[in-house]
Amino acid sequence: MAEDEQPERLRPDRPVTVDDVRQLMGASTPHFALQLRNRIRNLIAGLPDEDPARIEGEREIARLERIAFTGETRGEQEQEGQRALPSNHPDAPTRYVPEGARE
Repeated sequence: MAEDEQPERLRPDRPVTVDDVRQLMGASTPHFALQLRNRIRNLIAGLPDEDPARIEGEREIARLERIAFTGETRGEQEQEGQRALPSNHPDAPTRYVPEGARE
């Protein structure tokens, strides 16, 4: 995932919209969360505080920062003789879902 923006979004005469922010949010996974956060941050940088796109962008930036450090599932359940792989964040709860519990 690159942090480069689509040229269309960078046109100075084109307003930033909530839909622009949501298009970037659609691809959010823990692996790419920080790159997406940076793209959204750059996209909303010049907007006033009360702009709907800025409000949505700031909300999404907070969510992306959370999933970047706590949303990654690492490996399988702890096995005998091995310790579980930690999350990127020491206080993150385990994300293991026992077999058969998935919907």
